[in-house]
Amino acid sequence: MNVNPFHLAIPVKDLALCRSFYNEILECPEGRSSEQWVDFNFFGHQLVIHQKPSNEIPNNQISNPVDGHDVPVPHFGVVLDWDKWIELSEKLQKKNITFVIEPYIRFKGLVGEQATMFFLDPENNALEFKSFKNINHLFEK
Repeated sequence: MNVNPFHLAIPVKDLALCRSFYNEILECPEGRSSEQWVDFNFFGHQLVIHQKPSNEIPNNQISNPVDGHDVPVPHFGVVLDWDKWIELSEKLQKKNITFVIEPYIRFKGLVGEQATMFFLDPENNALEFKSFKNINHLFEK
């Protein structure tokens, strides 16, 4: 699958704390930056964190029930290869990440079988990392 990289810019209050999280916890290489923003190579995509005062950042986290879990909305993340997802989930567990939804397998043995996990960055931006047992089922019904 040949996919163009997406670009996502998100607001953060504490640029240094989030810079450390994305660089050290998620191991995303840093690109260009200034005193107000930092670019990251987010698994081949461009993620930019922009420092904003707390009164400019909405705090309206909601969730949607899925498979007996409260899935945070909005959220973002990446669909990884199966082995890379397992490797990342193990790394995050060793780094004592608190999961909103622990790593687990959905639709086991069915079309669309996928691994998923949810956690928050230091500013409570929700991230989901997932993987499909068969990537060709990414958009299957």
